[in-house]
Amino acid sequence: MSKPSNLSELYAHEMKDLWSANDQMARVLTKIAPHATHPKLSKMLAASQTGIAKHTDLLKTLLAKCDEDVAKAHCKGMEGLAAEALKHTVEEGPDKGPVLDAAIIAQCQRMTHYGITGFGTIAAFSKALGLSDDNEKLRAAVKSMYQSDELMTELAEAAVNSDAVDE
Repeated sequence: MSKPSNLSELYAHEMKDLWSANDQMARVLTKIAPHATHPKLSKMLAASQTGIAKHTDLLKTLLAKCDEDVAKAHCKGMEGLAAEALKHTVEEGPDKGPVLDAAIIAQCQRMTHYGITGFGTIAAFSKALGLSDDNEKLRAAVKSMYQSDELMTELAEAAVNSDAVDE
C-alpha cells in the first residue's frame, strides 16, 4: 500500500487498518469466550462478535465507496493487544472462575478502547471530508462500542470483580 498523501487516502488507509484490527479481535474473542464462566460475560462476548462483524461490514462498504481496493492492511497495534489478551487469559492467565472473567473483561476493554479510538478518528476524518453519511454511520459504530464497554464495566463492578476478591 502506498503512503497516504491526503486526508482521503489517510481515511481509506485507516479503514483498512481497522478492518484488520477487527478481524484480529474477533479471532481472539473466539479463543477467549469459551473460558468465560459468568453467564452475562459469555452473552456479552457473543454480542461483541456480532458487533465486530457489523463494524467490519461497515468498513468494507465505506472503502468501496472511496473507490479503494477493498482489502485490509495488517494492524500491528491490534496484533500486540491480541497477543497480550491471549497471554493474560488463556495462555498464562488464571485457570478459571471470576479471576479469569476479570482478566477477560480487562483484555476485551483494552481491545475495545483501541477500536473506539480508531473509529472515532475515521469519523472525524469523514466529517472533515464532508462525508456526512459515512460520519453518521461511524459515529453510531463508536456509540455502540462505548455502550459495549460500559456494559463490561458494569458487569465487572457489579459482580465479577467482587467475586474475584472472594477467590
